[in-house]
Parts: sequence; structure tokens; C-alpha cells
Amino acid sequence: MTAAPPQGRLPRHLAVIMDGNGRWAQRRNRPRTLGHRAGAKAVQVCVDFCLSRGIEALTLFAFSSENWNRPEEEVGALMKLFLRMLDSEVGELNRRGVRVAFIGDRAGFPEAIRERMALAEAQHPADQKLVLTIAAGYGGRWDITQACRSLAADVAAGRLAPGDITEALLDSRIGLAGLPTPDLFIRTGGDLRISNFLLWQLAYTELWFTETLWPDLSDEVLDAALAAFADRERRFGLTSAQVAGGAT
Repeated sequence: MTAAPPQGRLPRHLAVIMDGNGRWAQRRNRPRTLGHRAGAKAVQVCVDFCLSRGIEALTLFAFSSENWNRPEEEVGALMKLFLRMLDSEVGELNRRGVRVAFIGDRAGFPEAIRERMALAEAQHPADQKLVLTIAAGYGGRWDITQACRSLAADVAAGRLAPGDITEALLDSRIGLAGLPTPDLFIRTGGDLRISNFLLWQLAYTELWFTETLWPDLSDEVLDAALAAFADRERRFGLTSAQVAGGAT
């Protein structure tokens, strides 16, 4: 088992692409929908891990804007699974100190799911330990586009001058506003790309990839990711000497 990194080197915010559900099922000669159900259990593994390590925020890429183009049967099964999890898991998450939030375009989701999303976001645990953000109907390009549209509307209405637009102001209109920037990105399933996920937010995030399929996620895999993160030097454009000297 890989030792967990020292507390001071833990990421505050973990962003994850949960990839490999379909291949996990296919390798067992089972339908892809079974892989998605197995993947839902891995979500609990990841949440439990973050709670045990004191990680403040976890963002999971559950359903991309491009996933609407998958076979109708698979999308329908995903919607049913999503609805069932919203009904069965949110209350327990809240009891454990997990606040649930969503980012993405909700327009394509059935009304029942949109209602459950709103109800989940209205719940605030008394002792918050973790913010779990589910990216659903989400795309990084959509995220940046909707933020630009929001700022353009303010300019058109005279509430904002073009010269007043800064990176910080745009950031305030982007998904995950108000949370720490993701420190560590993990993608399971073996693919080496970020697939239109958090394009703005991942500018200086450390990237870590694993061949492990999402339903096979374990504490050992996550600890390996955290150990790799702890060994990296995060310079943010500075030199190693500046980082070592505490330059800001």
C-alpha cells in the first residue's frame, strides 16, 4: 500500500474524470449499464476517501455535454441511475457533512432530475466537511461561453464597462466559483486527455492518469495519486529557487 502524503501536501480540491465504466462491463461480457451501476459504488469510495483525508472539495465529471450523443438506451439508463442516486444518497451525504452542488447545463435533463438537483443544493450540512460537485451536462467550452455571455449581458445593460472585465471577474462567473482551484486532476481508464473538463479551472492543476477503470477504484489508487502530487514541485510560473525561497 502506498503511504499517504503528509497533511501539508494534500490537495484541497480534487477533480476526477470517472472513466471506464463501459469497458469494465464489456470485459465481463455484461451490458454497459451494469458498469455504470458499479461506477456509482466507486463514487462512494472516492467520497469516503476525501472525508478520511480531510480534502475540502471533490468535483466529479459524471455526464458531459457530449454524452447526450450516446445510444438512447444508455442515456436513459444513466438518467434513471442519476435519479435513483439523488433520491437515495443526498440525505446521507448531508448527514455526513457533504454539501452537494452541480455545474453544467441542466436544460436537457428531465424535470424530475432538475427538481432533485435543486432540492439537493438547498441542503446545507450543519458541520460541512466536503463540497461534492457533480458536473452533469457539463463541458468546459460551454462553461467559458456561458460566463462570457453573462459578462456581455452586463456590458450591454450598462452595468459593466468592457475594461472592467478581469480574470477574477470572469472566474466568478465560471463553474466552481467560490471553491479553491483544483489542485489535483485524476482520470481513470487509461486515456491521457482532459476531454473538455474544467478547461479554465485546470490551468495550473497537477494531472495524474491511471489505467485503473473507475469501478475498480480503491484507496490504494487514490493514495498513489496523492503521493505523486506530494512529490511534485508546483511553481506557478516561478523558478525553483523562488519557490524554495518562499517567493509569491
